[in-house]
Amino acid sequence: MRMKFNKSSQLVLVSAASLLVASLLTACTQFTQTLTVDFVFVASSKAAGPNNYGEIDVFEVNSESGRMRQIPASPFPSAGRNPVAEAVSSDNASLFVVNQDDNNIVQFVIGSDGKLYPFNTVNTPGIFPLGIAANAANLFVVDTYQPLPSCSPAAPCSGSIAVFPLTAATKTQPVAIGTPAVNPSITAPYWPLILASNPKDVVVPTAVNVLASGNYVYVSAYDSSVTPHVGYIFGFSVDAGSVLSPLSGSPFAAGVLPSAITSDKAGQFVYVPDYSRGNVLGFSVAAGVLTPLAGSPFPAGNSPSAIVVDPSFPFAYVTNSTDSSVTAYSVSNGALTRLGAYATGLDPVAIGIDPSTNHFLYTANFLGNNLTGFQLSQTAGTLLYAQLSPFPSNDQPTAIAAVPHNGTGAGVH
Repeated sequence: MRMKFNKSSQLVLVSAASLLVASLLTACTQFTQTLTVDFVFVASSKAAGPNNYGEIDVFEVNSESGRMRQIPASPFPSAGRNPVAEAVSSDNASLFVVNQDDNNIVQFVIGSDGKLYPFNTVNTPGIFPLGIAANAANLFVVDTYQPLPSCSPAAPCSGSIAVFPLTAATKTQPVAIGTPAVNPSITAPYWPLILASNPKDVVVPTAVNVLASGNYVYVSAYDSSVTPHVGYIFGFSVDAGSVLSPLSGSPFAAGVLPSAITSDKAGQFVYVPDYSRGNVLGFSVAAGVLTPLAGSPFPAGNSPSAIVVDPSFPFAYVTNSTDSSVTAYSVSNGALTRLGAYATGLDPVAIGIDPSTNHFLYTANFLGNNLTGFQLSQTAGTLLYAQLSPFPSNDQPTAIAAVPHNGTGAGVH
């Protein structure tokens, strides 16, 4: 027997079928997409657990609100004491963590869900590492003291920089850390940060930055043997064998107490906050040589401690530790113009921008034991607080690094 349907029955069946297809598509979308835009790794230096290790909090960032939420397995042991600095490999697959009190760098493989898996540990050539930077070819680390028998906290000496060559990842192995390059002038795996005019003065490094090209690396530092202190930027060219050569004119004058260092994505400008003077020094780069920008230094808040330049939009941001604030700037031909200041948690010491969309900014607040999250205007550079900010962390956060969620700013498809 043949069934017959009238037109109204057909419409009902078509509507029901459309709803079913829509429901299936929605369910599929829910299973194949995520609102997580980034994973953010925050080092906390206060000892925790039976091994007195520091910890790494792993946060996922919501792409719509900027809300930061720790993943279920977080935190992870930093595999060392007092983690103070972090860097991410150029393929976003490894996190390098500097544990100052153990003089080591721990490499973690980053899972697709943001979880961290310890993979390798190397000792730094010097004593008490404090800063790290990475590109595709090299891993740069700065130590507080050179590895000399006479150097100790009781008898400090000048710091040093070392270079670990990196071998690219394969289908089965992550990025590999090689043996540190040898300085041919001293036949040792480090380059001392020495003032030729005052070789006995104790030079204290504070941070390290490598330009996007990988051809030049810079170390911010200050002469602690004089009062007031005198700030410098030590500049080096990097050859194909990971060997460093001092740049002409290095070290370059840099205020009183430079606390951090960064550069823009194109490698045309270098910026250094001066902790003592409450400003930011800007430099143009030509064949590695630094020249102060017109209008530099640019005003900041009290005790500026960290700086980041947006890689996609003409803005820069500086944390002010004493003010518990972040200052926003517009950037034009390298020059910084202040846009405003925004409150953070207590004592911000590190700052980052999400690498997927460059739409979210976060600060690590050392004494606040939390993170402050912002949404930044990509047209105006101004900041709005992210949903539910601030976000609690483990005690005394010191460093921030981040990777895109599976390399995309639009979730996983």
